[in-house]
Amino acid sequence: MRVAGFTEPGGPEVLRVLDVPIPEAGPGEVLVRVRTAGVQPFDLAVRAGWSPPGTPEGFPRVPGNEFAGVVDKVGDGVTALSPGEEVLGNCRLNAYAEYVVVPETVLVRKPASMGWEVAGGFPAAVMTPHIALEEMAVGPGDTLLVHAAAGAVGTVAVQLARAAGATVVGTASEPNHAYLRSIGAIPVAYGDGLEERVRAAAPNGVDAALDGAGGDALAVSLKLVEDRNRIITMVEHERAAEFGVRITPDKRSASRVADAARLYDEGRLKIHVRGVFPLERAADAHREVATGHGRGKVVLAVQGSA
Repeated sequence: MRVAGFTEPGGPEVLRVLDVPIPEAGPGEVLVRVRTAGVQPFDLAVRAGWSPPGTPEGFPRVPGNEFAGVVDKVGDGVTALSPGEEVLGNCRLNAYAEYVVVPETVLVRKPASMGWEVAGGFPAAVMTPHIALEEMAVGPGDTLLVHAAAGAVGTVAVQLARAAGATVVGTASEPNHAYLRSIGAIPVAYGDGLEERVRAAAPNGVDAALDGAGGDALAVSLKLVEDRNRIITMVEHERAAEFGVRITPDKRSASRVADAARLYDEGRLKIHVRGVFPLERAADAHREVATGHGRGKVVLAVQGSA
């Protein structure tokens, strides 16, 4: 099968199409023929040389930790899924591939209403904000500040928080403000005076903050949110303890994806895809994500048209 991988860490240019054996599904596992795979900062860190905890060392390495595809084969003991079913799933590595093997327990059926472009970037986009909002206990009456609110994770965080009954203030560049209003957030611009603009947008105060930008955005959150247990940073991992804030714990589960998929199917959750790249252009997809700009997801079309 074809994969987009690398034989040594480095910049986007190290990604290239390689031929590797198709994996086999063992007991409790499913072989999925991948249609689309999401691209996110996690993958860029892998390509640069980071090894996610619990993953094997060695090369070639194949990034990709979210995907959508069709069940090809099932291993012994798999009873909930059958060949031909369309699914969404998470993994640590190996989603930039024509086939991936994962435990049955990480897979969720893809709603018929969800196109392949959205599906490939759906699991990770919804997992992080779902966990974060649960950890911060965001609910009715709360005001949540979301930094980088027009990004893939920020967009979902805004909508999940609104569905939970919270008011959301979202930071983004001016061109994305109309988009944020369309999904229910009160937009404010980045830059000097951010704290004052947020205070004006949330005159009753800010109860929790989800930081997808770091730097000044996190500094402003520290000034605005009294309870630091209700601040989660998704980017300043190494400084979280120093500031007394939290990072998103690893509580990934298929049930979170299933919950979000139901919201999507009901029309209550929108996912914007800003770019779709063929597998051969995985390096360009990484360059696009690395810009840190633009709203929504970047996705690889692995097999067939997305």
